[in-house]
Amino acid sequence: MRSSTALLALATGAFAIGTTEFTPMGLLPVIADGVNVGIPTAGMLVSAYAVGVMAGAPVMTLLFSRFGKRAALMALMLIFTVGNLLSAFAPSYTTLLLSRLITSLNHGAFFGIGAVVAASVVPKEKQASAIAAMFMGLTVANIGGVPAATWIGQQVGWRVAFGGTAVLGLVTIAALWLALPKGEPGTPPDLRRELKVLMRPDVLLAMGTTVMGSGAMFALYTYVAPILAEITHAGPGFVAIALVLIGVGFTLGNSLGGRLADWSLDGATKLILAALAITMAILPLVMQTEAGAAIGLVIWGAAAFGIVPPVQMRVMQAAAQAPGLASSVNVGAFNLGNALGAALGGVVISLGLGYGAVPLVGAALAAGGLALVWLGNAGRRDASASAAASV
Repeated sequence: MRSSTALLALATGAFAIGTTEFTPMGLLPVIADGVNVGIPTAGMLVSAYAVGVMAGAPVMTLLFSRFGKRAALMALMLIFTVGNLLSAFAPSYTTLLLSRLITSLNHGAFFGIGAVVAASVVPKEKQASAIAAMFMGLTVANIGGVPAATWIGQQVGWRVAFGGTAVLGLVTIAALWLALPKGEPGTPPDLRRELKVLMRPDVLLAMGTTVMGSGAMFALYTYVAPILAEITHAGPGFVAIALVLIGVGFTLGNSLGGRLADWSLDGATKLILAALAITMAILPLVMQTEAGAAIGLVIWGAAAFGIVPPVQMRVMQAAAQAPGLASSVNVGAFNLGNALGAALGGVVISLGLGYGAVPLVGAALAAGGLALVWLGNAGRRDASASAAASV
């Protein structure tokens, strides 16, 4: 199996998943109007998807553990395709919410299993970059897939956008079948042992860092369309451009985050979280103009997605005895952060604090993630000191 071909197939799946995950952010006002709910209520579609990922990640990973890697990934993308078709034909807000939950079930397991496959096809010193290559599909979705789906949703209808995304699922199934070998069937995991690994303090702290970093990202990203309308006074055209610029930032940050993590996993995590907190704190000031918003969102996007490769590698290293389950659960932790960020952003808006307060929530979450990194390092130093004293 050529590593480049395998990574491209995985990135294709990431592109499809990224398109369906992030499209509602740009279409939030349109979807809200289409199913007759307010914007904060429509924002719960993002939270529901995130909760589904979080709950589905360990369940689907364990359910498909008996399958070969290729079969498991293809089955997960079939769930993705069905979920998007159901979203396209959902007659009400409630059924759309349930359709998004179904769609989300594939997400965590796909990225979790995919990350293990990506890391297995390259030398050890390039594993973070290989994981970043898979996630590159997610970032490229924000340059091409999400803006295209947003434009289609605005011009033709949001249902058509979801239908088109379902087609991406079929393309991914074909790419996985062609690029990955059939492989041997999996073996049932030692569930008790793997769960014990996941409950270790260092693994929980690493996943907590993931939650905080992802929460910081989605506190802003969920409401980026109304924020641009209220603070920047931007029209639909600039919102589409802004989504492309965010995707550019995501792509740059993803690549940089992978390289920095290969250099220093701990240093990369601290540096990127600090940059994210500072950037989000000043965004309400720079977004007063379209030029300021454009520059600020590219920088924010780079910091927001730059954290993904380091935190994914941190969890996989901390839980080395259960890499597949830990990787999938950590993708669920990303989406727990997504739900947390979207919910806190909605609370700020509902309390009447204004859209300018939403990025400040993200800054606080990023700072919390940085605190967890320092706490984890302090715990390791204390453990090392105790071990040395007992010798």
